Amino acid sequence: MTSAVPYSSDAIKAAAEQGDLHFELPDPEDDQLSDYEFHQRMDAAWQVCDRFDLQTDIWRGRILRTVRDREKRGGDGRGTGFLNWLKDREITKSHAYNLIELADSADELLQSGVLEAKDVNRFSKRAFVETAKAAPEVQQLVSDSARKGDHITRREVRQVANEWTAMTSDLIPENLREKAANNTIPTRYLAPLVKEMEKLPPAHQTTLKTEVELNPDVDTLKQVTSEARYLSKYLASANQVQLLESDDFDLEMALEEALRVGCLNSAADMVAQAAQIEQTAAKLYTTWKRLNQLAERVFVDSGESTPNLRAMLDALAPITSETIQVRLGEANSATAQTIRWRLMLEDSTPPWS
Repeated sequence: MTSAVPYSSDAIKAAAEQGDLHFELPDPEDDQLSDYEFHQRMDAAWQVCDRFDLQTDIWRGRILRTVRDREKRGGDGRGTGFLNWLKDREITKSHAYNLIELADSADELLQSGVLEAKDVNRFSKRAFVETAKAAPEVQQLVSDSARKGDHITRREVRQVANEWTAMTSDLIPENLREKAANNTIPTRYLAPLVKEMEKLPPAHQTTLKTEVELNPDVDTLKQVTSEARYLSKYLASANQVQLLESDDFDLEMALEEALRVGCLNSAADMVAQAAQIEQTAAKLYTTWKRLNQLAERVFVDSGESTPNLRAMLDALAPITSETIQVRLGEANSATAQTIRWRLMLEDSTPPWS
């Protein structure tokens, strides 16, 4: 039996030597075993699996990276050999590069001296990935805990990251930082606020910072975080909408008015939907134009000897003409609807103007 000790490097080493994991799991129907002891043993076994998987995935990433680099050096320059290697082993490209990223992170942490090889086993798989993505200062703090023998979970990494953000970000006012330091306000509420505020221009950052400074409580933090999220969404979407490039109104004043009357959420969603409509319309036109070019080519290449091919062209007529016709819902369904719209290159005037 592999020793079911949480985060035990000896257990992982023994499992690696055996070539597989083996546990003596308790009988789920054993009434003599308390629920507490049962869950402790299950958690211990689960954690050993987590450590084992982490080591395995790091080495898989190194293997994949080596194969990829070899193919880059002697392949066709398009990575075909590497892709074929993945295909033979039924590994998706995205999963392969996730493993390579994990290996790169592990090597970076080890080579920089932030982490020692023996301490890797103290991390859960998700905690290790979270640490690799964290700021260098957070990596150092987490690694120091692992070096002391602490067992590192993803929750602990996030807690350290939140505390670091709360104590160092200029976007957090001093009185709020003090409340976080004495645990009056949990640090988990500050990190999301900073993350959203960092997306905003300085003027909006100052306004929101003042708001939480005047009311340093959890409810205000939640509200301001939500406002910051919708503000960034509004500003990002507005920059993508061509119709809003007009000089007939002030975009910032429209934003201020939405804040004042309490409809920032709706205004942000409206602008986001407008951006999506414009992008969809542009994509629709280019796709429709390409479809017509292909249909014309097929028509020229076909003739009386290809009646089914000509019939297929006729069937596609509702979406190749200037007036596009599409059915929503299943045919002969009571809820089915047919929608039509016309593609025109001329500038059109909205009905409300």
